[in-house]
Amino acid sequence: MTRDSRYDVLFQPLDIGPVTAKNRFYQVPHCNGGGYRDPSSAAEMRGIKAEGGWGVVFTEQCEMHHSSEIAPYIELRLWDDGDIPMIAKMADKIRSHGALAGIQLAYSGINGPNLYTKEVPLAPSAMPIRTFTNDPVQARALDKQDIKDLRRWFVIAAKRSRTAGFNLICLYGAHGFGIFQHFLSTATNHRTDEYGGSLENRARFVREVVADVRDEVGDTMGLTLRLSLDEMVGDLGFANSEVRDFIEMHADLPDLWDLAHGAWEDCSGPSRFKEEAAQEDLVRGIKSLTTKPVVGVGRFTSPDVMARQLTSGTLDLIGCARPSIADPFLPKKVEEGRIEDIRECIGCNICITGDMTMSISRCTQNPSFMEEWRKGWHPERMNEKGGSSNVLILGSGPAGLEAALACAKRGYDVALAEAGDVLGGRVKRERALPGLSAWGRVADYREYQLSQKPNVETYFGSELTAEQVLEFGFENICIATGAAWRADGVSRQHVVPMPIDAAMPIFTPDDIMAGRLPTGAVTVYDDDHYYMGGVIAERLVEAGCAVTLVTPCAYVSDWTNNTLEQVTIHKRLVEMGVDIQLNRGVVAVGNGAITTNCTYTDQTREQAADAVVMVASRLPNDAVYEALKAREADWADAGINSVRLIGDANAPGPIAWATYAGHRFARELDGEDIGDALPFRREIAELAD
Repeated sequence: MTRDSRYDVLFQPLDIGPVTAKNRFYQVPHCNGGGYRDPSSAAEMRGIKAEGGWGVVFTEQCEMHHSSEIAPYIELRLWDDGDIPMIAKMADKIRSHGALAGIQLAYSGINGPNLYTKEVPLAPSAMPIRTFTNDPVQARALDKQDIKDLRRWFVIAAKRSRTAGFNLICLYGAHGFGIFQHFLSTATNHRTDEYGGSLENRARFVREVVADVRDEVGDTMGLTLRLSLDEMVGDLGFANSEVRDFIEMHADLPDLWDLAHGAWEDCSGPSRFKEEAAQEDLVRGIKSLTTKPVVGVGRFTSPDVMARQLTSGTLDLIGCARPSIADPFLPKKVEEGRIEDIRECIGCNICITGDMTMSISRCTQNPSFMEEWRKGWHPERMNEKGGSSNVLILGSGPAGLEAALACAKRGYDVALAEAGDVLGGRVKRERALPGLSAWGRVADYREYQLSQKPNVETYFGSELTAEQVLEFGFENICIATGAAWRADGVSRQHVVPMPIDAAMPIFTPDDIMAGRLPTGAVTVYDDDHYYMGGVIAERLVEAGCAVTLVTPCAYVSDWTNNTLEQVTIHKRLVEMGVDIQLNRGVVAVGNGAITTNCTYTDQTREQAADAVVMVASRLPNDAVYEALKAREADWADAGINSVRLIGDANAPGPIAWATYAGHRFARELDGEDIGDALPFRREIAELAD
């Protein structure tokens, strides 16, 4: 297949100062939950992006000096020469596939609490530290000597970056996280000397660092400057109009302008609230203010939208973080005319939770993300088929679909048995909820890919029993039959069913998704704390219900703090008229009323309700598996080698957990029994003398 000529513009080389990007696909810096703790995992992940055709691949933010760090969050570090081998491995992996290797140098300033180093934070002005966790720490204002030192630290970091083999340096001044933004913004710069006041003065530090670094690296590296397009904090912030003034005043300052919207929550909003190319209005026209190239972001998943950004003169390069995670081979697939093979990002932001929870990142669409080194998983290549020949998969939800596709790629004959009449399982149902339509891509992508596989047969209306499974003669059985929401309130507040009067209509998310809706005044009891309670409340308001949302947490949809959407969820529900009751549980459901309690004092009160929707926990649909396990003695006679329970049928979780489970099943099918050994590689810090 050949590339569509409409996309030729995406493959034109472009100079970024003294270096040249081979195309316009630019993986902007993004975190991954690995950082200094898992450097080989991070390096291999970046190398896979380069192999997939990205012209530019950056690190995540790299803390360039020990006096400013953001523990407990796990990012890269470049504090001394001892850190060079760690980042050099990443640069080598990127450059080995022809991409430019970029490093983002970050000094966190007002965002750096220094909980690990115990150093006093430094910022343009003396202010409380601004972090996700409201750390009770304040920064000291940089004095003139501090500023000289900071300039010198950037030069030293640039020198180390060059030694490590990087081609590009990104100076971080976006998302509220970088010192350059802190100097530029009147929200964080209250100085009265030559570094404060007018825009020209507030820009002085940026000019000085760019000049210092350029003097050091000369024509060996390109310099990029990452700025927020608009801080979105009103008159005191670095607004879009002033960003434009700054760029016009300093048109040729960096070799490239890297522009990203507001705070991280603004820039990386989920698909539930942000469309593709959502930042286009903020960046349009900036290219005319400079002769240097401009890169912007916007969760670009469509090659047509990407091409339009270039042909319209809006951008010079297509900046991607989340789409490059969902499909590291997106550029190659466009280049090879395989648009239909792109795994499009669904904008769920589960990747961001790896950073926010200080763990290791996942991707709903790409289960191999961050497993490239740990498990040796390649996003486009499967391991060779094992000794058996076929597999029967029960259930076509995200776990079953991924298991079927990955097994088919390995060369197994796959039979996919679905009890209903469409593929997708929970994804099919959840995609119809408010704002979640993009999540349907999980099923759409896999359904299309399976349709192209001659070794896959799909059977609808096939709710199989254990007896039938034993009769079919398949060698491997994979049970991915999902889970069902409980109606008895069992979750975190209640470990046994709560008292419920049979006269009160009780609904679950499964009922709502099936179109069985309550009427009148409805209480949504959310003891799940992810997205479901919020979207169910939205759906009920759309249906005309008067909705009260009761949750034992201090936040609506508490875990969505990790997906950067909690504030937006709360705001939307308030605007829709939902009565939100935080820090309250439900202790009893009566006839026409419920009893709630304060989670701190346990004081109770009664309030009227016509119906209750329980968003609590889920019960695995594992009856077929248990029945098969009970007849394990019959497996050999039936020709069965293995029976596995995966996904929500094994342990309910987010969709990304299900696709990972399906992929892992396929990877490990017919594999060696490793016993108690770790199923992945890890790196252990070397003990110092």
